[in-house]
Amino acid sequence: MPQRPNFLVILADDLGFSDIGAFGGEIATPNLDALAANGLRLTDFHTAPTCSPTRSMLLTGTDHHIAGIGTMAEALTPDLIGKPGYEGHLNDRVVTLPELLREAGYQTLMSGKWHLGLTADLAPHARGFERSFSLLPGAANHYGFEPPYQDDTPRLLKSTPALYIEDDTFLDALPKDFYSSDAFGDKLLQYLKERDQTRPFFAYLPFSAPHWPLQAPAEIVEKYRGRYDAGPEALRLERLERLKALGLIEADVEPHPLIRLNAQWDALSDRQRQISARAMEVYAAMVERMDWNIGRVVDYLRQQGQLDNTFILFMSDNGAEGALLEAFPKFGPQLLTFLDRHYDNSLDNIGRANSYVWYGPSWAQVATAPSRLFKAFTTEGGIRVPALLHYPPLPVGGQISHGFGTVMDIAPTILDLAGVRHPGKQWRGKPVAPLRGKSWLGFLSGETAQVHDEHTVTGWELFGRRAIRQGHWKAVYIPGPVGPATWQLYDLAADPGEIHDLAQARPEKLEALIGHWQRYVEETGVILSESPFQPD
Repeated sequence: MPQRPNFLVILADDLGFSDIGAFGGEIATPNLDALAANGLRLTDFHTAPTCSPTRSMLLTGTDHHIAGIGTMAEALTPDLIGKPGYEGHLNDRVVTLPELLREAGYQTLMSGKWHLGLTADLAPHARGFERSFSLLPGAANHYGFEPPYQDDTPRLLKSTPALYIEDDTFLDALPKDFYSSDAFGDKLLQYLKERDQTRPFFAYLPFSAPHWPLQAPAEIVEKYRGRYDAGPEALRLERLERLKALGLIEADVEPHPLIRLNAQWDALSDRQRQISARAMEVYAAMVERMDWNIGRVVDYLRQQGQLDNTFILFMSDNGAEGALLEAFPKFGPQLLTFLDRHYDNSLDNIGRANSYVWYGPSWAQVATAPSRLFKAFTTEGGIRVPALLHYPPLPVGGQISHGFGTVMDIAPTILDLAGVRHPGKQWRGKPVAPLRGKSWLGFLSGETAQVHDEHTVTGWELFGRRAIRQGHWKAVYIPGPVGPATWQLYDLAADPGEIHDLAQARPEKLEALIGHWQRYVEETGVILSESPFQPD
């Protein structure tokens, strides 16, 4: 009987499309670049617009509205609470990938951000992971620093009673030298070293980097000093040229114009430009440190003779984060006042444990170009992400695929490679949702030319922002103030930047897609609701 493959799924948090070297970036990511050079890069791979919806889709192979994350738990409104699919955690209508693999004899290991439930009975160990070390909420200080909390503390800055859990036990405290990416790398290496060597493994390594707050070791930040002083528009042009040179986008692509949601570089004071550039320097250092930890895991697998038998997938959970947090009502009106009182965001301290910064929409659009907008939007900038896979037994080394794929395809692909059948509509005597994704195995082995044909329909919805795609045609609905609050139509084959709205020119195509949208709503249980994450 042939040896069953191991699996290592690595997730970055808010990483932009062109941030790593293999996807055109200037950030030092030698370990990911090496995996890409000997693997397959995916240029048309899609997730949900934000993190927890994507994570639910990755682990179940179905739509996040079915899996319990119809919207993020942090964004649940009174009209959504209690509705099926809007539990705010991974519900019992789905069976997870680690549950199925563990049942089939795999050892299931996780180290990283969960964001699919905040209590012990909703933690990773309750959904199929034999060993797990997890950050349960969606974000946290990467060094474990916590200021005093008061009545006016912004809601999203307040910690849950315990942030980290190992298996079924919450941690009382973090080590003094704690840094999230290092801790996640350390713990996964520990689990791999302690594992049962007679069983194959499924390892899940979801980092919380480079999610805000932007924080990284000072010596790595120093390596990028001055690199971003020319500002985001200059870097955007530089990365676009690199993407073209690598063959990741067409040479004649028309990038979506920079959407000006905040003050532009030339309008900033010298001091403001220094602070903005420093935030980007820290972001780059976070990505480099994440790559270093990935390298430690890959090196261990190589030393153990397991690398060639391990299917490695790396991806981001959504487009780059372009939020202006100070404009989000969910943070409350006192965000900047609170940060001024309890954090030191002076230029020389940015990136340290007691600083709290984000980099905003201009830098985010550097990373999502040539696409439109960024995280939280159903435009390509929010849902098209970098992804690569490495598995020597498959004939895909050093290749680039421009074929469409989604995060829902990961679970069926891994199950297929493991020789495990999804139970369909019932598991252990209870009803569960069937897979909506499709296995890549036929495509990866060269048996088929593509995973999804021109008839495949895929829908997206979050915060009232909507999209529906069939083949290369896509309809998008973005509410105000950022969008026109009407359906727009794009031919992605000719217009990947979603610039030229064809709704008036091709009304029959738009009407057909809206019909598909209505079926998507019926199948997944979408409830349209005004989002508390909409900026004022």
